[in-house]
Amino acid sequence: MKTTLWSFVVAAFMLFISNPVSAQQEAFAKKLLNQVSAKYDGYKTIKASFSFSAKQANGGTYTDAGTLYLDKKANKYLIEMKSQDLISDGKSSWTILKEEDEVQINDADQSNDNINPSNIFSFYKTGFKYVSADDEKVGATTLNVIELSPIDTKKNYFKIKLRINKASKLIYDATIFDKSGSRYTYTIKSLNGNASIAASTFTFNKSKYPGMEIVDLR
Repeated sequence: MKTTLWSFVVAAFMLFISNPVSAQQEAFAKKLLNQVSAKYDGYKTIKASFSFSAKQANGGTYTDAGTLYLDKKANKYLIEMKSQDLISDGKSSWTILKEEDEVQINDADQSNDNINPSNIFSFYKTGFKYVSADDEKVGATTLNVIELSPIDTKKNYFKIKLRINKASKLIYDATIFDKSGSRYTYTIKSLNGNASIAASTFTFNKSKYPGMEIVDLR
């Protein structure tokens, strides 16, 4: 009986001394994400260059790079990459697969289920639990680190590591940890907030992709 009681006291004490740390980490993460949100909420449009890297569970790797044009309020975007372009006018989306000479048309995705350059500045606002981790450095740049886990455990990923420039409060990169063992990282190379972007940027122009097969999946 004494052993059981002593074990209970020790467990209670450990819980008492560990919970404040977790609470502090959560509070700091929430405060930092609010600061990041305030930064991006001040932009009506965004033009950003980024890189993408994938490390597959089987050891395979893949890299790409591109430019994002984003009209946040209208949920419109253009993503130009080496392998493909993605266009959305807020209602429909066009995926231009350059190597396959194919254009796929779908209804625009309004969810944050798939993390990509178009929602990397807002995906973290809902649906996640988060804690702060130790700061990291890339060169002379100090990065705050937040680890997010989805509340919906049915997601195909179990964690997202978000690194934020400590000085500017801008996102440096986001790494998605897939349940299959693969990792996907988007790194923001440069960002121009409230950039002047023509409305035609978010319109699919068939003449720019001559000879491509159009597959309407709506």
